[in-house]
Amino acid sequence: MTQDRLHALRDLLRDFELPLETAHQGAFLGAALRQLSDDGLDRLPLPGSGDTLRRWQALATVAGADLSLLKLYEGHTDAMAILAELEGEAIPGTWAVWAAEPPGASVQISARENGFVRISGSKPWCSGAAVVEHALVTAKDEQQRPQLVAVSLAQPGVRIGSDGWNAVGMAATHSVAVDFDGALARCIGGPGEYLQRPGFWHGGAGIAACWYGAASRLASYLRHGRTEDPHAMAHLGAVDAALAGAAGALRECAGWIDENPAAASELAARRVRAQVEGAVEAVQWHVGRALGATPFCRDRRFARLAADLPVFMRQSHGERDLAHLGLHLAAEAEEAWAL
Repeated sequence: MTQDRLHALRDLLRDFELPLETAHQGAFLGAALRQLSDDGLDRLPLPGSGDTLRRWQALATVAGADLSLLKLYEGHTDAMAILAELEGEAIPGTWAVWAAEPPGASVQISARENGFVRISGSKPWCSGAAVVEHALVTAKDEQQRPQLVAVSLAQPGVRIGSDGWNAVGMAATHSVAVDFDGALARCIGGPGEYLQRPGFWHGGAGIAACWYGAASRLASYLRHGRTEDPHAMAHLGAVDAALAGAAGALRECAGWIDENPAAASELAARRVRAQVEGAVEAVQWHVGRALGATPFCRDRRFARLAADLPVFMRQSHGERDLAHLGLHLAAEAEEAWAL
Protein backbone atom coordinates (compact mmCIF):
# COMPACT_ATOMS: atom_id res chain seq x y z
CA MET A 1 0.00 0.00 0.00
CA THR A 2 1.45 3.31 -1.11
CA GLN A 3 1.11 6.54 0.82
CA ASP A 4 -1.52 7.64 -1.72
CA ARG A 5 -3.58 4.51 -1.06
CA LEU A 6 -3.28 5.07 2.68
CA HIS A 7 -4.65 8.58 2.15
CA ALA A 8 -7.46 7.12 0.00
CA LEU A 9 -8.30 4.69 2.81
CA ARG A 10 -8.47 7.54 5.31
CA ASP A 11 -10.64 9.64 2.99
CA LEU A 12 -13.03 6.76 2.32
CA LEU A 13 -13.51 6.05 6.01
CA ARG A 14 -13.59 9.61 7.32
CA ASP A 15 -17.39 9.65 7.62
CA PHE A 16 -17.95 5.92 8.04
CA GLU A 17 -20.83 5.13 10.37
CA LEU A 18 -22.84 1.96 10.91
CA PRO A 19 -26.61 2.18 10.48
CA LEU A 20 -28.56 2.50 13.68
CA GLU A 21 -30.69 -0.59 13.00
CA THR A 22 -28.80 -3.65 14.26
CA ALA A 23 -30.50 -5.91 11.69
CA HIS A 24 -28.76 -4.00 8.87
CA GLN A 25 -25.30 -3.70 10.38
CA GLY A 26 -23.89 -7.06 9.29
CA ALA A 27 -24.80 -6.59 5.63
CA PHE A 28 -23.49 -3.01 5.79
CA LEU A 29 -20.13 -4.23 7.10
CA GLY A 30 -19.96 -6.95 4.45
CA ALA A 31 -20.58 -4.40 1.72
CA ALA A 32 -17.94 -2.07 3.18
CA LEU A 33 -15.37 -4.89 3.27
CA ARG A 34 -16.13 -5.80 -0.35
CA GLN A 35 -15.72 -2.17 -1.38
CA LEU A 36 -12.34 -1.95 0.33
CA SER A 37 -11.31 -5.14 -1.47
CA ASP A 38 -12.65 -4.00 -4.86
CA ASP A 39 -10.80 -0.69 -4.49
CA GLY A 40 -7.54 -2.53 -3.73
CA LEU A 41 -7.37 -1.04 -0.24
CA ASP A 42 -6.88 -4.50 1.25
CA ARG A 43 -3.57 -5.01 -0.59
CA LEU A 44 -1.35 -4.30 2.39
CA PRO A 45 2.41 -4.83 2.59
CA LEU A 46 3.10 -8.30 3.95
CA PRO A 47 4.50 -8.44 7.49
CA GLY A 48 8.29 -8.50 7.42
CA SER A 49 8.45 -7.38 3.79
CA GLY A 50 10.14 -4.07 4.60
CA ASP A 51 7.04 -1.94 5.09
CA THR A 52 5.36 -3.43 8.15
CA LEU A 53 4.68 -0.01 9.64
CA ARG A 54 2.60 0.99 6.59
CA ARG A 55 0.56 -2.19 7.05
CA TRP A 56 -0.07 -1.29 10.68
CA GLN A 57 -0.96 2.29 9.75
CA ALA A 58 -3.72 0.94 7.51
CA LEU A 59 -5.04 -1.29 10.30
CA ALA A 60 -4.96 1.63 12.74
CA THR A 61 -6.83 3.80 10.24
CA VAL A 62 -9.69 1.31 9.91
CA ALA A 63 -9.75 0.77 13.67
CA GLY A 64 -10.19 4.50 14.19
CA ALA A 65 -13.17 4.50 11.84
CA ASP A 66 -15.04 1.51 13.28
CA LEU A 67 -13.83 -1.49 15.26
CA SER A 68 -16.45 -3.86 13.86
CA LEU A 69 -15.31 -3.07 10.33
CA LEU A 70 -11.72 -3.40 11.53
CA LYS A 71 -12.44 -6.87 12.91
CA LEU A 72 -13.53 -8.04 9.45
CA TYR A 73 -10.81 -6.09 7.63
CA GLU A 74 -8.02 -7.37 9.88
CA GLY A 75 -9.24 -10.96 9.49
CA HIS A 76 -9.44 -10.58 5.71
CA THR A 77 -5.98 -9.03 5.36
CA ASP A 78 -4.53 -11.53 7.83
CA ALA A 79 -5.91 -14.39 5.73
CA MET A 80 -4.29 -12.91 2.63
CA ALA A 81 -0.94 -12.66 4.46
CA ILE A 82 -1.22 -16.25 5.73
CA LEU A 83 -2.01 -17.58 2.26
CA ALA A 84 0.86 -15.58 0.77
CA GLU A 85 3.24 -16.99 3.37
CA LEU A 86 2.13 -20.63 3.14
CA GLU A 87 0.84 -20.89 -0.43
CA GLY A 88 1.69 -17.88 -2.52
CA GLU A 89 -1.74 -16.46 -3.35
CA ALA A 90 -5.36 -16.26 -2.21
CA ILE A 91 -8.58 -17.15 -3.97
CA PRO A 92 -10.44 -13.91 -4.79
CA GLY A 93 -13.19 -12.91 -2.41
CA THR A 94 -13.59 -11.86 1.20
CA TRP A 95 -11.92 -13.93 3.90
CA ALA A 96 -11.91 -14.53 7.63
CA VAL A 97 -9.56 -16.35 10.00
CA TRP A 98 -11.29 -18.46 12.66
CA ALA A 99 -8.70 -19.96 14.96
CA ALA A 100 -10.32 -19.95 18.41
CA GLU A 101 -9.77 -23.22 20.26
CA PRO A 102 -11.78 -23.06 23.51
CA PRO A 103 -12.40 -26.23 25.54
CA GLY A 104 -15.34 -28.30 24.39
CA ALA A 105 -15.50 -27.15 20.75
CA SER A 106 -13.30 -28.25 17.88
CA VAL A 107 -13.25 -28.96 14.18
CA GLN A 108 -11.86 -32.29 12.98
CA ILE A 109 -10.67 -33.56 9.62
CA SER A 110 -13.12 -36.40 9.08
CA ALA A 111 -12.06 -37.68 5.62
CA ARG A 112 -9.65 -37.08 2.76
CA GLU A 113 -10.47 -37.26 -0.94
CA ASN A 114 -8.77 -36.14 -4.15
CA GLY A 115 -6.39 -33.72 -2.47
CA PHE A 116 -9.12 -32.18 -0.31
CA VAL A 117 -10.38 -32.91 3.18
CA ARG A 118 -13.79 -33.05 4.81
CA ILE A 119 -14.21 -31.19 8.10
CA SER A 120 -16.81 -31.61 10.83
CA GLY A 121 -17.38 -29.93 14.17
CA SER A 122 -18.15 -26.52 15.59
CA LYS A 123 -16.01 -23.38 15.51
CA PRO A 124 -16.99 -20.58 17.94
CA TRP A 125 -16.33 -16.82 17.75
CA CYS A 126 -16.60 -16.62 13.95
CA SER A 127 -16.73 -12.89 13.21
CA GLY A 128 -18.45 -11.89 10.00
CA ALA A 129 -19.62 -15.44 9.34
CA ALA A 130 -22.78 -14.31 7.55
CA VAL A 131 -21.03 -11.88 5.17
CA VAL A 132 -17.60 -13.28 4.20
CA GLU A 133 -17.13 -15.82 1.41
CA HIS A 134 -14.17 -17.93 2.59
CA ALA A 135 -12.48 -18.72 5.88
CA LEU A 136 -9.22 -20.11 7.15
CA VAL A 137 -10.16 -22.47 9.97
CA THR A 138 -7.99 -24.36 12.44
CA ALA A 139 -8.84 -28.06 12.62
CA LYS A 140 -7.34 -31.21 14.15
CA ASP A 141 -6.03 -33.90 11.81
CA GLU A 142 -6.23 -37.65 12.37
CA GLN A 143 -3.30 -37.47 14.83
CA GLN A 144 -4.90 -34.49 16.63
CA ARG A 145 -2.31 -32.10 15.23
CA PRO A 146 -3.39 -28.53 14.42
CA GLN A 147 -4.01 -28.08 10.71
CA LEU A 148 -5.13 -24.92 8.93
CA VAL A 149 -7.74 -25.42 6.19
CA ALA A 150 -9.42 -23.10 3.70
CA VAL A 151 -13.16 -23.52 3.30
CA SER A 152 -15.72 -21.80 1.09
CA LEU A 153 -18.83 -21.03 3.11
CA ALA A 154 -21.45 -21.25 0.35
CA GLN A 155 -21.63 -25.05 0.26
CA PRO A 156 -23.60 -27.89 1.83
CA GLY A 157 -22.28 -28.88 5.23
CA VAL A 158 -21.77 -25.32 6.51
CA ARG A 159 -24.32 -23.95 8.97
CA ILE A 160 -23.90 -20.44 10.33
CA GLY A 161 -25.40 -19.91 13.78
CA SER A 162 -27.59 -17.01 14.76
CA ASP A 163 -27.02 -16.61 18.50
CA GLY A 164 -24.34 -16.84 21.17
CA TRP A 165 -23.08 -13.25 20.99
CA ASN A 166 -24.71 -11.21 23.74
CA ALA A 167 -22.19 -8.39 24.06
CA VAL A 168 -23.20 -4.81 23.32
CA GLY A 169 -19.63 -4.03 22.27
CA MET A 170 -18.64 -5.39 18.84
CA ALA A 171 -22.24 -6.54 18.34
CA ALA A 172 -22.16 -5.71 14.63
CA THR A 173 -19.57 -8.41 13.93
CA HIS A 174 -22.16 -11.12 14.74
CA SER A 175 -19.45 -13.42 16.07
CA VAL A 176 -21.37 -16.68 16.11
CA ALA A 177 -20.58 -20.38 15.96
CA VAL A 178 -20.25 -22.08 12.59
CA ASP A 179 -20.98 -25.80 12.36
CA PHE A 180 -19.34 -28.00 9.74
CA ASP A 181 -20.73 -31.37 8.70
CA GLY A 182 -18.48 -32.96 6.09
CA ALA A 183 -17.73 -29.62 4.44
CA LEU A 184 -15.10 -29.67 1.71
CA ALA A 185 -11.86 -27.86 2.57
CA ARG A 186 -8.23 -27.61 1.48
CA CYS A 187 -5.19 -27.95 3.73
CA ILE A 188 -3.03 -24.83 3.92
CA GLY A 189 0.52 -25.75 4.85
CA GLY A 190 1.35 -28.81 6.91
CA PRO A 191 0.31 -29.81 10.42
CA GLY A 192 1.41 -27.17 12.93
CA GLU A 193 2.79 -24.85 10.26
CA TYR A 194 0.17 -22.15 10.88
CA LEU A 195 1.46 -21.67 14.43
CA GLN A 196 5.15 -22.20 13.66
CA ARG A 197 5.50 -19.74 10.75
CA PRO A 198 7.18 -16.38 11.47
CA GLY A 199 4.07 -14.49 10.40
CA PHE A 200 2.00 -15.84 13.30
CA TRP A 201 3.55 -13.44 15.79
CA HIS A 202 3.85 -10.69 13.19
CA GLY A 203 0.07 -10.79 12.97
CA GLY A 204 -0.22 -10.84 16.74
CA ALA A 205 1.86 -7.69 16.99
CA GLY A 206 -0.28 -6.05 14.33
CA ILE A 207 -3.32 -6.38 16.59
CA ALA A 208 -1.66 -3.86 18.89
CA ALA A 209 -1.73 -1.36 16.03
CA CYS A 210 -5.51 -1.88 15.88
CA TRP A 211 -5.82 -1.14 19.59
CA TYR A 212 -3.70 1.96 19.07
CA GLY A 213 -5.83 3.24 16.19
CA ALA A 214 -9.03 2.97 18.20
CA ALA A 215 -7.47 4.63 21.26
CA SER A 216 -6.16 7.48 19.11
CA ARG A 217 -9.67 8.12 17.80
CA LEU A 218 -11.05 8.07 21.33
CA ALA A 219 -8.36 10.55 22.39
CA SER A 220 -9.28 12.91 19.55
CA TYR A 221 -12.54 13.72 21.35
CA LEU A 222 -10.50 15.00 24.28
CA ARG A 223 -8.07 16.88 22.07
CA HIS A 224 -10.94 18.88 20.57
CA GLY A 225 -12.52 19.46 23.96
CA ARG A 226 -12.39 22.22 26.53
CA THR A 227 -9.00 23.93 26.46
CA GLU A 228 -10.07 26.34 29.23
CA ASP A 229 -10.40 23.44 31.70
CA PRO A 230 -6.98 22.78 33.29
CA HIS A 231 -8.05 19.35 34.50
CA ALA A 232 -9.08 18.34 30.98
CA MET A 233 -5.75 19.58 29.68
CA ALA A 234 -3.93 17.53 32.32
CA HIS A 235 -5.81 14.46 31.16
CA LEU A 236 -4.92 15.34 27.55
CA GLY A 237 -1.25 15.60 28.50
CA ALA A 238 -1.36 12.14 30.08
CA VAL A 239 -3.11 10.75 27.00
CA ASP A 240 -0.47 12.24 24.72
CA ALA A 241 2.35 10.73 26.75
CA ALA A 242 0.70 7.30 26.69
CA LEU A 243 0.02 7.37 22.94
CA ALA A 244 3.49 8.70 22.11
CA GLY A 245 5.07 5.84 24.03
CA ALA A 246 2.83 3.29 22.32
CA ALA A 247 3.54 4.75 18.87
CA GLY A 248 7.28 4.56 19.52
CA ALA A 249 6.96 0.95 20.60
CA LEU A 250 4.98 0.06 17.46
CA ARG A 251 7.49 1.77 15.16
CA GLU A 252 10.40 0.03 16.87
CA CYS A 253 8.70 -3.37 16.65
CA ALA A 254 7.75 -2.90 12.99
CA GLY A 255 11.33 -1.95 12.16
CA TRP A 256 12.71 -4.94 14.05
CA ILE A 257 10.35 -7.31 12.19
CA ASP A 258 11.45 -5.88 8.84
CA GLU A 259 15.10 -6.31 9.79
CA ASN A 260 14.55 -9.85 11.12
CA PRO A 261 11.64 -11.27 9.08
CA ALA A 262 12.46 -14.93 9.71
CA ALA A 263 13.49 -14.58 13.37
CA ALA A 264 11.45 -15.81 16.32
CA SER A 265 9.33 -12.78 17.18
CA GLU A 266 7.13 -13.93 20.06
CA LEU A 267 9.04 -11.83 22.59
CA ALA A 268 8.86 -8.69 20.45
CA ALA A 269 5.15 -9.21 19.77
CA ARG A 270 4.21 -9.90 23.37
CA ARG A 271 6.18 -6.89 24.53
CA VAL A 272 4.60 -4.42 22.11
CA ARG A 273 1.13 -5.78 22.84
CA ALA A 274 1.71 -5.23 26.56
CA GLN A 275 3.03 -1.72 25.98
CA VAL A 276 0.12 -0.70 23.77
CA GLU A 277 -2.47 -2.35 25.99
CA GLY A 278 -1.26 -0.31 28.96
CA ALA A 279 -1.41 2.88 26.90
CA VAL A 280 -4.92 2.14 25.64
CA GLU A 281 -6.19 1.48 29.16
CA ALA A 282 -4.71 4.81 30.24
CA VAL A 283 -6.43 6.59 27.34
CA GLN A 284 -9.79 5.04 28.19
CA TRP A 285 -9.46 6.11 31.82
CA HIS A 286 -8.33 9.67 31.16
CA VAL A 287 -10.85 10.35 28.39
CA GLY A 288 -13.72 9.13 30.55
CA ARG A 289 -12.60 11.17 33.54
CA ALA A 290 -12.10 14.30 31.46
CA LEU A 291 -15.28 14.25 29.37
CA GLY A 292 -17.78 12.84 31.81
CA ALA A 293 -21.05 11.23 30.80
CA THR A 294 -22.06 13.54 27.94
CA PRO A 295 -20.29 11.85 24.97
CA PHE A 296 -21.13 8.38 26.28
CA CYS A 297 -24.80 9.31 26.26
CA ARG A 298 -25.20 11.84 23.43
CA ASP A 299 -22.55 11.09 20.79
CA ARG A 300 -23.39 7.84 19.00
CA ARG A 301 -19.97 7.33 17.39
CA PHE A 302 -18.13 7.97 20.65
CA ALA A 303 -20.51 5.69 22.54
CA ARG A 304 -20.05 2.87 20.03
CA LEU A 305 -16.27 3.15 20.13
CA ALA A 306 -16.25 3.31 23.93
CA ALA A 307 -18.38 0.14 24.05
CA ASP A 308 -16.48 -1.72 21.32
CA LEU A 309 -12.94 -1.06 22.50
CA PRO A 310 -13.04 -2.92 25.86
CA VAL A 311 -14.48 -6.00 24.11
CA PHE A 312 -11.97 -5.85 21.28
CA MET A 313 -9.13 -5.42 23.77
CA ARG A 314 -9.92 -8.80 25.26
CA GLN A 315 -7.92 -10.31 22.43
CA SER A 316 -5.29 -9.73 25.07
CA HIS A 317 -5.28 -12.37 27.77
CA GLY A 318 -4.10 -9.94 30.43
CA GLU A 319 -1.93 -11.44 33.12
CA ARG A 320 -1.55 -14.71 31.19
CA ASP A 321 0.15 -12.80 28.38
CA LEU A 322 2.28 -10.88 30.87
CA ALA A 323 3.32 -14.15 32.51
CA HIS A 324 4.45 -15.50 29.13
CA LEU A 325 6.41 -12.31 28.58
CA GLY A 326 8.03 -12.67 32.00
CA LEU A 327 9.02 -16.28 31.31
CA HIS A 328 10.64 -15.24 28.03
CA LEU A 329 12.61 -12.52 29.76
CA ALA A 330 13.67 -14.83 32.59
CA ALA A 331 15.06 -17.28 30.03
CA GLU A 332 17.16 -14.64 28.26
CA ALA A 333 20.90 -14.92 28.86
CA GLU A 334 21.39 -11.14 29.07
CA GLU A 335 19.30 -8.31 30.40
CA ALA A 336 17.92 -6.20 27.54
CA TRP A 337 16.95 -3.03 29.39
CA ALA A 338 20.10 -0.94 28.98
CA LEU A 339 19.76 2.24 26.92
